[in-house]
Amino acid sequence: MTLQPTWLHRDRATSGPTLDEAFRAARPVLVDDRATLSADALETAAAGLAGSLRTLGVERGSTVAWQSANRWEIVALYRACWRLGAIAAPIHHLAGAAEVDALVTRLAPAAVIDPDDIASMAEQGDPVHDGVAEPEDLALVLHTSGSSGEPKGALHTHAGLAFKAALMIQVHGLQPDDVVLMPAPLAHISGLLNSVTIPGVGGMKAILMARWDPEHALALIEEHGVTMMMGPPTFFVGLRDTPGFSSERVRTVRLISCGGAGVTPAFVADTTDVFGAVVKRTYGSTEAPTVTTGHTGDDPVRLRETDGRPTGDAQIRLGPSDEIWVRAPELFVGYTDPARTAEAIGVDDDGNEWFRTGDVGRIDDEGWLTVTGRIKDVIIRGGENISAAEVESALEAHPSVRQAVAVGQPDQRLGEKVCAFVVCVPGGTFDLAACREWFQERGLAKFKTPERVVVLPEMPVLAAGKIDRTTLRKHAAQP
Repeated sequence: MTLQPTWLHRDRATSGPTLDEAFRAARPVLVDDRATLSADALETAAAGLAGSLRTLGVERGSTVAWQSANRWEIVALYRACWRLGAIAAPIHHLAGAAEVDALVTRLAPAAVIDPDDIASMAEQGDPVHDGVAEPEDLALVLHTSGSSGEPKGALHTHAGLAFKAALMIQVHGLQPDDVVLMPAPLAHISGLLNSVTIPGVGGMKAILMARWDPEHALALIEEHGVTMMMGPPTFFVGLRDTPGFSSERVRTVRLISCGGAGVTPAFVADTTDVFGAVVKRTYGSTEAPTVTTGHTGDDPVRLRETDGRPTGDAQIRLGPSDEIWVRAPELFVGYTDPARTAEAIGVDDDGNEWFRTGDVGRIDDEGWLTVTGRIKDVIIRGGENISAAEVESALEAHPSVRQAVAVGQPDQRLGEKVCAFVVCVPGGTFDLAACREWFQERGLAKFKTPERVVVLPEMPVLAAGKIDRTTLRKHAAQP
């Protein structure tokens, strides 16, 4: 198929550098488990790889697909695609064969690249040094992650991604001597931004992990003097529960930006204390990357209690049912399926179009956002709407609870009851009686108190590190 934008919203980024141009002035260093590449080595690999892609018929507007775990070759492949004006189409490395076949059939790419061939292609290709893309050209189709349903292909432009990278360098206060450790997959928006585009524009060192291993991550932090990490809470819970962890071993980490479900005030406070770093909550998605977060110098209480304030020119508002609606230059320009794009657009009373996120939240008088859950994560017990995020926040404030997830448990009389899944701190204990006592002490409504508590050794997670709520809902539905 020929990929085309399906939502040309008025506030999208339309000018500025292409990604290839934005990378030119920076001197990033790239590290994976097998090699360390200087800026010159990365440029040589990208130029040669672009030449090999061109011999395969890849040109401006073509789509290039691949499936791979994190490795330096994938960063070079992204850069080679963007130099040619091609659209990068990464497929998650944990996708099954049937899923891969379906995506490749749907995308009909000009080339499907075997990651094991990339190094030789880079050496054999006639180097391409001049980029041909324009700022409004499509640069990326990234498929949303999830535990059920067909993935949606979100389309991003050169201008939007380059704008986002430059903006986040400013918001996070990053410098070329910063070192980023990124365990998220490069086929995920967080991995892409924080391993490819932000280091590519800002010139810092990026360290890739082929798979998440907290012991190995701890060693990398010490070896390279990592200063920044980003990801869901599962990464940081795993780090601090690793044998041999100490605050001294992570003393170089100065900034942790954490997004996804489960980023509660208790988690932020505990992680701040344990890591001795600035820990802040972040809100964004594949379609709308990092639209709110804390900024350098913001009040620590705000960083702990909210999901931040809008970045750059981003705007947020609440639509029907308190759904979070977003407008921003860096937003995606639609899905590959125009029908899905139409479903995701909301129109306000003035005729302005917004991206309907599917998340619910509240916005205070000063514009700070607090995400309270997904629309589908609202638990409806006897006609009362209960925010799963509110229940989780209360649970994680208990001294024995490390992580908590609340889901609806089917009930014939009430429709749903609140079922809580918890992971305890080492040596901690928590049960239904302790839960009821805790909620009563905190003065929370009785109908919000979990009526079932399940203690787990660890939370089930999806490939990108997010909590697998679908699996937990299935578990809750069982007697």
